[in-house]
Amino acid sequence: MTDLDKRLSLTEFAGRIESGMTVGIGGWGARRKPMALVRALLRTGVRELTVVSCGGPDVGLLAAAGRIRKLIAPFVTLDSVPLEPHFRTARETGALEFEEWDESMFLWGLTAAAHRLPFMPVRGGLGSDIPRRNPRLRTVTSPYADGEELLAAPALTMDVALVHMNRADVRGNGQSLGPDPFFDDLFTEAAERAYLSCEHVVDRFAGPPQSLLVQRQNVTGVLHTPRGAHFTSCAPDYGRDEAFQRTYVQAAGDPDSWREFEARYLAGGEDAYQRAVDSHLRKEATP
Repeated sequence: MTDLDKRLSLTEFAGRIESGMTVGIGGWGARRKPMALVRALLRTGVRELTVVSCGGPDVGLLAAAGRIRKLIAPFVTLDSVPLEPHFRTARETGALEFEEWDESMFLWGLTAAAHRLPFMPVRGGLGSDIPRRNPRLRTVTSPYADGEELLAAPALTMDVALVHMNRADVRGNGQSLGPDPFFDDLFTEAAERAYLSCEHVVDRFAGPPQSLLVQRQNVTGVLHTPRGAHFTSCAPDYGRDEAFQRTYVQAAGDPDSWREFEARYLAGGEDAYQRAVDSHLRKEATP
Protein backbone atom coordinates (compact mmCIF):
# COMPACT_ATOMS: atom_id res chain seq x y z
CA MET A 1 0.00 0.00 0.00
CA THR A 2 1.26 3.51 -0.91
CA ASP A 3 0.15 6.89 0.39
CA LEU A 4 -2.28 7.00 -2.55
CA ASP A 5 -3.50 3.44 -2.11
CA LYS A 6 -5.33 3.06 1.19
CA ARG A 7 -6.63 -0.50 0.74
CA LEU A 8 -6.59 -2.70 3.84
CA SER A 9 -7.64 -6.23 4.67
CA LEU A 10 -10.30 -6.84 7.31
CA THR A 11 -7.61 -8.24 9.60
CA GLU A 12 -5.44 -5.14 9.18
CA PHE A 13 -8.43 -2.90 9.87
CA ALA A 14 -9.52 -4.80 12.96
CA GLY A 15 -6.00 -4.69 14.38
CA ARG A 16 -6.22 -0.89 14.48
CA ILE A 17 -9.28 -0.76 16.74
CA GLU A 18 -8.51 -0.75 20.47
CA SER A 19 -10.64 -1.38 23.53
CA GLY A 20 -12.15 1.78 25.03
CA MET A 21 -12.35 3.65 21.72
CA THR A 22 -15.32 5.73 20.62
CA VAL A 23 -16.52 4.18 17.36
CA GLY A 24 -19.01 5.85 15.04
CA ILE A 25 -20.94 3.57 12.71
CA GLY A 26 -22.65 4.99 9.63
CA GLY A 27 -25.79 3.84 7.90
CA TRP A 28 -29.28 4.06 9.33
CA GLY A 29 -31.23 1.32 11.07
CA ALA A 30 -31.04 -1.66 8.72
CA ARG A 31 -29.73 0.36 5.77
CA ARG A 32 -26.18 0.48 4.45
CA LYS A 33 -24.46 -0.57 7.64
CA PRO A 34 -20.74 -1.54 7.45
CA MET A 35 -21.56 -5.01 8.70
CA ALA A 36 -18.38 -6.69 7.39
CA LEU A 37 -16.38 -4.26 9.54
CA VAL A 38 -18.61 -4.96 12.55
CA ARG A 39 -18.18 -8.71 12.04
CA ALA A 40 -14.41 -8.19 11.84
CA LEU A 41 -14.50 -6.44 15.22
CA LEU A 42 -16.40 -9.38 16.70
CA ARG A 43 -13.44 -11.60 15.79
CA THR A 44 -11.14 -9.49 17.97
CA GLY A 45 -11.00 -8.96 21.72
CA VAL A 46 -11.97 -5.27 21.66
CA ARG A 47 -14.28 -4.30 24.50
CA GLU A 48 -15.58 -1.30 26.44
CA LEU A 49 -16.48 0.58 23.25
CA THR A 50 -18.49 3.77 23.13
CA VAL A 51 -20.63 3.39 20.01
CA VAL A 52 -22.21 6.34 18.17
CA SER A 53 -24.82 5.16 15.70
CA CYS A 54 -28.26 5.49 14.18
CA GLY A 55 -28.42 1.94 15.33
CA GLY A 56 -29.39 -1.30 13.67
CA PRO A 57 -27.90 -4.79 13.74
CA ASP A 58 -24.45 -3.25 14.10
CA VAL A 59 -25.41 -2.25 17.63
CA GLY A 60 -27.27 -5.52 18.15
CA LEU A 61 -24.30 -7.75 17.31
CA LEU A 62 -21.86 -5.72 19.39
CA ALA A 63 -24.29 -5.60 22.31
CA ALA A 64 -24.92 -9.36 22.13
CA ALA A 65 -21.16 -9.93 22.32
CA GLY A 66 -20.79 -7.60 25.32
CA ARG A 67 -18.52 -5.17 23.48
CA ILE A 68 -20.40 -1.92 24.18
CA ARG A 69 -19.85 0.07 27.37
CA LYS A 70 -21.88 3.09 26.25
CA LEU A 71 -24.23 3.70 23.34
CA ILE A 72 -25.07 7.16 21.97
CA ALA A 73 -28.02 6.91 19.57
CA PRO A 74 -31.39 8.35 18.60
CA PHE A 75 -32.81 4.84 17.98
CA VAL A 76 -31.86 1.20 17.38
CA THR A 77 -34.15 -0.51 14.87
CA LEU A 78 -34.24 -3.13 12.13
CA ASP A 79 -36.75 -0.94 10.23
CA SER A 80 -39.26 -3.70 9.42
CA VAL A 81 -38.74 -4.85 13.02
CA PRO A 82 -39.28 -1.72 15.16
CA LEU A 83 -36.88 -2.52 18.02
CA GLU A 84 -33.57 -4.36 17.62
CA PRO A 85 -33.88 -7.46 19.87
CA HIS A 86 -30.35 -7.55 21.31
CA PHE A 87 -30.52 -3.83 22.05
CA ARG A 88 -33.81 -4.35 23.88
CA THR A 89 -32.27 -7.12 25.97
CA ALA A 90 -29.22 -4.98 26.78
CA ARG A 91 -31.45 -2.11 27.89
CA GLU A 92 -33.71 -4.33 29.97
CA THR A 93 -30.75 -5.96 31.73
CA GLY A 94 -28.68 -2.78 32.10
CA ALA A 95 -25.83 -4.34 30.11
CA LEU A 96 -24.82 -1.00 28.60
CA GLU A 97 -25.09 2.70 29.33
CA PHE A 98 -27.46 4.43 26.93
CA GLU A 99 -27.29 8.14 26.09
CA GLU A 100 -30.39 9.03 24.12
CA TRP A 101 -30.48 11.86 21.58
CA ASP A 102 -33.16 12.84 19.12
CA GLU A 103 -32.31 12.83 15.41
CA SER A 104 -31.92 16.59 15.02
CA MET A 105 -29.57 16.80 18.01
CA PHE A 106 -27.63 13.84 16.63
CA LEU A 107 -27.25 15.56 13.24
CA TRP A 108 -25.97 18.77 14.79
CA GLY A 109 -23.71 16.97 17.23
CA LEU A 110 -22.01 15.31 14.26
CA THR A 111 -21.92 18.66 12.45
CA ALA A 112 -20.29 20.35 15.42
CA ALA A 113 -17.60 17.66 15.55
CA ALA A 114 -17.05 17.87 11.78
CA HIS A 115 -16.52 21.63 12.06
CA ARG A 116 -14.39 21.28 15.22
CA LEU A 117 -16.89 23.27 17.27
CA PRO A 118 -17.80 22.44 20.89
CA PHE A 119 -21.55 22.40 20.18
CA MET A 120 -24.31 23.50 17.83
CA PRO A 121 -27.52 25.25 18.98
CA VAL A 122 -30.76 23.42 18.13
CA ARG A 123 -34.45 23.66 19.00
CA GLY A 124 -34.95 19.89 18.83
CA GLY A 125 -35.37 18.23 22.23
CA LEU A 126 -36.64 21.32 24.05
CA GLY A 127 -39.82 20.54 25.93
CA SER A 128 -39.08 16.81 25.93
CA ASP A 129 -37.69 14.50 28.63
CA ILE A 130 -34.42 14.00 26.74
CA PRO A 131 -32.54 16.89 28.46
CA ARG A 132 -33.81 15.68 31.83
CA ARG A 133 -32.53 12.16 31.18
CA ASN A 134 -29.27 13.25 29.55
CA PRO A 135 -27.22 15.42 31.95
CA ARG A 136 -24.67 16.18 29.20
CA LEU A 137 -27.20 18.38 27.44
CA ARG A 138 -27.23 22.07 28.36
CA THR A 139 -29.09 25.12 27.14
CA VAL A 140 -27.65 28.37 25.78
CA THR A 141 -29.18 31.80 25.31
CA SER A 142 -28.98 33.56 21.99
CA PRO A 143 -26.63 36.59 22.23
CA TYR A 144 -28.91 38.55 19.90
CA ALA A 145 -32.02 40.59 20.58
CA ASP A 146 -34.34 37.58 20.46
CA GLY A 147 -32.71 36.10 23.59
CA GLU A 148 -34.05 32.67 22.66
CA GLU A 149 -33.11 29.69 24.81
CA LEU A 150 -31.74 26.86 22.70
CA LEU A 151 -30.42 23.39 23.35
CA ALA A 152 -26.66 22.98 22.91
CA ALA A 153 -25.92 19.69 21.13
CA PRO A 154 -22.33 18.81 22.15
CA ALA A 155 -19.88 17.71 19.48
CA LEU A 156 -19.97 13.96 18.82
CA THR A 157 -16.24 13.45 18.48
CA MET A 158 -15.03 9.92 17.71
CA ASP A 159 -11.78 8.03 17.51
CA VAL A 160 -12.85 6.12 14.42
CA ALA A 161 -15.80 6.03 12.03
CA LEU A 162 -16.95 3.06 9.95
CA VAL A 163 -19.04 3.58 6.81
CA HIS A 164 -20.09 1.50 3.80
CA MET A 165 -20.46 2.86 0.26
CA ASN A 166 -21.57 1.44 -3.06
CA ARG A 167 -18.33 2.45 -4.78
CA ALA A 168 -14.90 3.70 -3.70
CA ASP A 169 -11.49 4.28 -5.17
CA VAL A 170 -8.19 3.27 -3.59
CA ARG A 171 -7.57 6.83 -2.39
CA GLY A 172 -10.65 6.86 -0.17
CA ASN A 173 -13.27 8.69 -2.18
CA GLY A 174 -16.67 7.06 -1.62
CA GLN A 175 -19.84 7.11 -3.70
CA SER A 176 -23.39 6.53 -2.46
CA LEU A 177 -25.79 5.50 -5.22
CA GLY A 178 -28.83 5.03 -2.98
CA PRO A 179 -31.67 7.45 -2.28
CA ASP A 180 -30.36 8.68 1.08
CA PRO A 181 -26.84 9.72 2.13
CA PHE A 182 -27.73 9.30 5.83
CA PHE A 183 -25.00 10.98 7.96
CA ASP A 184 -22.05 9.02 6.58
CA ASP A 185 -20.12 12.03 5.31
CA LEU A 186 -20.41 13.69 8.72
CA PHE A 187 -19.21 10.55 10.47
CA THR A 188 -16.01 10.53 8.41
CA GLU A 189 -15.47 14.27 8.99
CA ALA A 190 -16.14 14.08 12.74
CA ALA A 191 -13.75 11.20 13.50
CA GLU A 192 -9.99 11.19 13.91
CA ARG A 193 -9.82 8.21 11.55
CA ALA A 194 -12.35 6.71 9.15
CA TYR A 195 -12.56 3.32 7.46
CA LEU A 196 -14.59 2.95 4.29
CA SER A 197 -15.86 -0.43 3.09
CA CYS A 198 -17.44 -0.75 -0.33
CA GLU A 199 -19.17 -3.07 -2.77
CA HIS A 200 -16.79 -2.24 -5.64
CA VAL A 201 -13.42 -0.52 -5.95
CA VAL A 202 -13.40 1.56 -9.13
CA ASP A 203 -10.89 3.61 -11.11
CA ARG A 204 -13.48 6.18 -12.15
CA PHE A 205 -16.89 7.16 -10.80
CA ALA A 206 -20.03 7.34 -12.93
CA GLY A 207 -23.00 9.36 -11.77
CA PRO A 208 -23.85 12.84 -10.50
CA PRO A 209 -21.17 14.66 -8.50
CA GLN A 210 -23.40 14.88 -5.42
CA SER A 211 -23.21 11.09 -5.15
CA LEU A 212 -19.51 11.42 -4.23
CA LEU A 213 -20.33 11.52 -0.57
CA VAL A 214 -17.05 10.68 1.20
CA GLN A 215 -13.84 12.58 0.49
CA ARG A 216 -10.42 10.95 0.50
CA GLN A 217 -8.82 13.40 2.94
CA ASN A 218 -11.17 12.08 5.63
CA VAL A 219 -10.50 8.37 5.00
CA THR A 220 -7.72 6.31 6.56
CA GLY A 221 -8.43 2.92 4.98
CA VAL A 222 -10.47 1.39 2.15
CA LEU A 223 -11.81 -2.17 2.30
CA HIS A 224 -13.35 -4.09 -0.58
CA THR A 225 -16.20 -6.05 1.01
CA PRO A 226 -18.74 -7.31 -1.55
CA ARG A 227 -22.14 -7.72 0.10
CA GLY A 228 -20.46 -6.13 3.10
CA ALA A 229 -23.66 -4.46 4.32
CA HIS A 230 -25.59 -7.75 4.54
CA PHE A 231 -28.12 -8.32 5.99
CA THR A 232 -28.92 -4.61 5.80
CA SER A 233 -29.68 -3.02 2.45
CA CYS A 234 -27.23 -1.34 0.12
CA ALA A 235 -29.50 0.19 -2.52
CA PRO A 236 -29.39 -0.06 -5.47
CA ASP A 237 -26.97 -3.01 -5.26
CA TYR A 238 -29.28 -5.09 -3.06
CA GLY A 239 -32.13 -4.78 -0.59
CA ARG A 240 -32.43 -5.85 3.00
CA ASP A 241 -32.40 -9.64 3.38
CA GLU A 242 -35.74 -10.00 5.16
CA ALA A 243 -35.55 -13.81 5.33
CA PHE A 244 -32.16 -13.68 7.03
CA GLN A 245 -33.34 -10.90 9.30
CA ARG A 246 -36.22 -13.11 10.47
CA THR A 247 -33.67 -15.84 11.25
CA TYR A 248 -31.59 -13.31 13.19
CA VAL A 249 -34.55 -12.03 15.21
CA GLN A 250 -35.81 -15.52 16.00
CA ALA A 251 -32.36 -16.63 17.14
CA ALA A 252 -31.98 -13.53 19.32
CA GLY A 253 -34.99 -14.61 21.36
CA ASP A 254 -33.46 -17.84 22.65
CA PRO A 255 -29.95 -18.38 24.11
CA ASP A 256 -29.51 -21.85 22.54
CA SER A 257 -30.68 -20.61 19.14
CA TRP A 258 -28.33 -17.64 19.39
CA ARG A 259 -25.36 -19.89 20.12
CA GLU A 260 -26.24 -21.90 17.02
CA PHE A 261 -26.50 -18.68 15.00
CA GLU A 262 -23.09 -17.52 16.22
CA ALA A 263 -21.50 -20.88 15.43
CA ARG A 264 -22.94 -20.93 11.93
CA TYR A 265 -22.54 -17.30 10.87
CA LEU A 266 -20.06 -15.52 13.14
CA ALA A 267 -17.43 -18.04 14.22
CA GLY A 268 -15.42 -17.89 10.98
CA GLY A 269 -14.15 -15.10 8.78
CA GLU A 270 -16.07 -12.98 6.30
CA ASP A 271 -15.77 -15.55 3.51
CA ALA A 272 -17.28 -18.19 5.81
CA TYR A 273 -20.12 -15.82 6.68
CA GLN A 274 -20.92 -15.18 3.02
CA ARG A 275 -20.88 -18.91 2.23
CA ALA A 276 -23.25 -19.57 5.13
CA VAL A 277 -25.54 -16.81 3.87
CA ASP A 278 -25.55 -18.35 0.38
CA SER A 279 -26.51 -21.67 1.93
CA HIS A 280 -29.34 -19.96 3.82
CA LEU A 281 -30.55 -18.32 0.61
CA ARG A 282 -30.60 -21.66 -1.22
CA LYS A 283 -32.54 -23.21 1.65
CA GLU A 284 -35.09 -20.39 1.60
CA ALA A 285 -35.48 -20.78 -2.17
CA THR A 286 -36.14 -24.53 -1.96
CA PRO A 287 -39.90 -25.20 -2.29
